[in-house]
Amino acid sequence: MRRLLLLVCVVVCVDTMLYAALTPLLPHFAHELGLSKARAGVLVAAYAGGALVGGIPGGIAAARLGARRSVLLGLALMGCASLGFAFAGGFWGLVAARLLQGGGSAFTWAGAFAWLLAAAPRERRGQLIGTAMGSAVFGALLGPVVGAAAALAGQRAVFAALAGLAVVLGAWALRLDDAPRAAASPTALGRALRSPVLLSGLALMSLPALLFGVLSTLGPLHLSASGWTAAEIGGIWLVSAAIETAVSPLAGRVSDRRGAFVPVRIALVAGVLVSLALAAGPRPLLYAPLIVLAGGAYGTLFTPAFTLIADGADHAGMPQGMAFGLMNAAWATGALVGPAAGGAIAAASGDVVPYVVAAGLCAVSLALARSRHDRAAVLVDGLPRDAAGVGRE
Repeated sequence: MRRLLLLVCVVVCVDTMLYAALTPLLPHFAHELGLSKARAGVLVAAYAGGALVGGIPGGIAAARLGARRSVLLGLALMGCASLGFAFAGGFWGLVAARLLQGGGSAFTWAGAFAWLLAAAPRERRGQLIGTAMGSAVFGALLGPVVGAAAALAGQRAVFAALAGLAVVLGAWALRLDDAPRAAASPTALGRALRSPVLLSGLALMSLPALLFGVLSTLGPLHLSASGWTAAEIGGIWLVSAAIETAVSPLAGRVSDRRGAFVPVRIALVAGVLVSLALAAGPRPLLYAPLIVLAGGAYGTLFTPAFTLIADGADHAGMPQGMAFGLMNAAWATGALVGPAAGGAIAAASGDVVPYVVAAGLCAVSLALARSRHDRAAVLVDGLPRDAAGVGRE
């Protein structure tokens, strides 16, 4: 179990590291390629576009081919994408590489988490998911450092080395026993898509992805316009991800003991406040700490969202691989809409409107968490232990 957990942690860490590596490089590409805020948003969102396209196929692969094969396929795509990013010579080449990165992540995440949950004791599910999510956040912490290193040492050398890392991880995965395969029946899928628990988890997964998409597009450009370098911008995201890394396992333990909606409500209240503060566009010495706080608030939502998705799949009798395929599609929808819409709106009207909209989404979600989400939790607790062959233990 420990070896598998370590592999899952490293795989998702590397994946999010590649996703976040663009953050300090974005001002560089915007300058070198003459990108508008709208085009910069497209480049950030391209990763999510690939994850959206690959979400359902990744879930099917994890269920039918097996979790390990799904991870291996995702790592192969990730390695190819890293080489593409290393040698891309223009905007559309970078977009294509980001799309391929996102597609690979859909397979690695669906396979890795299905593999982990197949071996995880149910009473420790939130804690193990939180640990893996903490590693993913640690990857987001390292990503800006990798991006800053690429800005200084050259993107070819850095991203070619990351392609080699994908090969190493694939060899590691081959040394571990695979999880049992499971058939994804249309009946179970339909039942799962009617589950308020699963739907609540998918909605919660989309929200922080959207919020981070807005923040990752507008934040670096705002700081760069104030004279901050790629290394300094990377340092801000480093601190933000460090806080999120510490918070994710804590959110998982709270979800196990007190229910998923306790950390959700706390995070949403903080999300409303920090989004409104960012909308004010303060000076960098205040803007930078707000980015750090926003990362902690938004990121806290991911772990309880994972827990709800896993619970909803169990009660519907749907394989976890398919559930995490849906999770990838939900995350990708938010991560695609956030930077693309946020960048386009900011280009037309300034940064205030996207951040105010972000605060409004947090407020609406908070209201729902007090009503529909509570009823979803009651439904979960009220199910018999043998519902769909599974249940709370």
